[in-house]
Amino acid sequence: MAHTPRRLDSYSALAEHSIRLITGLQTPEGAYPASPTFSAYVGYSWLRDGAFIADAASIAGAPDSATAFFQWCANTIARRRDTIMRIVAEAAAGRPVAASDMLPARFTFAGEDGVDEWWDFQLDGYGTWIWALAAHLERHGLPADRFVDAVGITVDYLVASWQRPCYDWWEEHSQHVHISTLACVEAGLRAASVAGLISGERRAAADDAARAIAEFITERGVADGHLVKWVGSTAVDGSLAAALAPLGVIDARSAVGRRTIEVLESHLAVTGGVHRYLGDTFFGGGQWPLLSCFLGLAHLAAGDRDRAEELFAWSAATATDTGDMPEQVGEHLIAPGMRQEWIDKWGPVATPLLWSHAMFLRLGVELGAIDPAALTVAAYAATAPGQGGAR
Repeated sequence: MAHTPRRLDSYSALAEHSIRLITGLQTPEGAYPASPTFSAYVGYSWLRDGAFIADAASIAGAPDSATAFFQWCANTIARRRDTIMRIVAEAAAGRPVAASDMLPARFTFAGEDGVDEWWDFQLDGYGTWIWALAAHLERHGLPADRFVDAVGITVDYLVASWQRPCYDWWEEHSQHVHISTLACVEAGLRAASVAGLISGERRAAADDAARAIAEFITERGVADGHLVKWVGSTAVDGSLAAALAPLGVIDARSAVGRRTIEVLESHLAVTGGVHRYLGDTFFGGGQWPLLSCFLGLAHLAAGDRDRAEELFAWSAATATDTGDMPEQVGEHLIAPGMRQEWIDKWGPVATPLLWSHAMFLRLGVELGAIDPAALTVAAYAATAPGQGGAR
């Protein structure tokens, strides 16, 4: 299926549909379903995906929806205080708990652990929700008091755990330390400190850890001048674009930032579609609209607006006739022979994927192609946050 780019001034209908999906599917608890119909995702919300969705809602005219999600995160994490304290204490004693006993990456809408097997131990979401929360509070001038406790124990968890190998954004390769994961953790720790969400010894520990992560990335997360997929690798991953923007852990205009963009383009981008990584076999290894938007944000931060617009147009063109954006599209598959195997296992590609819609909104607002004020009137006002609950 070929994608015909839209004009840069003709995205309002898709933007309105996107914000309606995000706010309309948000559950009464405040969670964002990853996808309302995809078999493997139904009933779950991820901290990482949700944080980026909330960030988009915050910037695209739906701040109450974002606040509701962050409250859900705070409630979910606060319920695990005793578990976090034990993890931190064991790490301090030199007896780190097993990966299976670490906090999960996704939760049910009620904030419970999942009952089915999953590739759960990931650290990225715990940094990303703090980063997105801090930006949201500053953007809208909101009080932080009700989030301080949950942010504090999340910081403790990250400070104690950031050096551990864990699953990456894609819930793969648990034996490695992933650079995009470290970028999420560093961004969260810095945001907590700068926003004044932590203080005293906790803030000092977070600052020390953030500096250590930055040094670690520089010393062990760079090869041939660019960021790498994981420590010891020379390959790249589409998620690395997020380290440049919107997380801002690496300056997109720096030598490492520009070289990273260059290698992401040459290795993973075909026209405007971006693959996760070379060797990807998930649904055949297609191109992900959300990664096109992350790369677009990186290009925009580096000063290349034209390429950012191309990537934005490509991502928008992946929407179905009803306006739903998929997780990935089946063009330029890396492993076409594997596509049917995944369809047989889980059904068609997740469509809609709320994270895809979120990144479309995020890049669109940055480009000025989407007007948040217009969305507030035309779309968000029609859907009160927390009144969805599609499961």
